[in-house]
This record gives sequence, structure tokens and C-alpha cells, in this order.
Amino acid sequence: MTIFLIILHITVSIALIAIVLLQSGKGAEMGASFGASGSQSVFGAGGGSTFMSKLTTGAAIIFMLTSLTLAYLSGQPGSSSIMSSKGTSKVAPQKPALPAQQPGKPATVPAATPQPAPQAPQTPQAPATPKK
Repeated sequence: MTIFLIILHITVSIALIAIVLLQSGKGAEMGASFGASGSQSVFGAGGGSTFMSKLTTGAAIIFMLTSLTLAYLSGQPGSSSIMSSKGTSKVAPQKPALPAQQPGKPATVPAATPQPAPQAPQTPQAPATPKK
């Protein structure tokens, strides 16, 4: 069901973008800028509700419902997540491999000796001379 809702949500999103871009603005006519819009009409200056505005409203309602439903479903305990709920999963540290023990001889572990860190060669710097 979640996959169906995601597909529906993406489809409605693309349709909503296309519907809004296809509509013309309120002041698209040249006469509207000079006050020639039909203010005496039955539906007022805005005009009646067109098919595109009804389609936009329907797509917006479907988009909102799918958004809320997907948000609700993602918060359910049965939903899968890549994040653990408590964050307590720890990886056990690996033990170093020991050399194979030969029969009759005790196993010895070589002692780890710290290695000195290599030092960068020191280059003498010439004293800075002021420019004149």
C-alpha cells in the first residue's frame, strides 16, 4: 500500500506542477491593467471557477492527503528504517590472530614494540629582510 501511495503522490506532484504552469495569471489580459475587467459580471471581477482551477484544487487536496498518509505510515512501529531505534548496536572488537601453536611447544605472542614516528627534516629558514 505504501508503494501505491508513493506512486500516486509522485504522479499528483508532477500533475500539480503541470496544471499550475499551464494556467494564465489573473492579470494576463491587457485590458485588466486598465480596469476593463468585468467587474459588473455575475461572478465578480475574478470570474467564474474554470476547469483548470477545479483541477488544481482537486490535485492539491489529493497531494495533501497522500502527504499526511505517508507521514503517518512512516511513523508506525512496523515501518522499516535504516536507523536503529535505540542506537545500541555495537560491533564486538576483533582479537588479533595468534600464531599457530605447534604440538609440544607453548604458544608465544610477540611483544609489540612501539615504533618511533618519522620526523620531518628541519630546514633552516633565512631571516626575513625588510624590503625598501
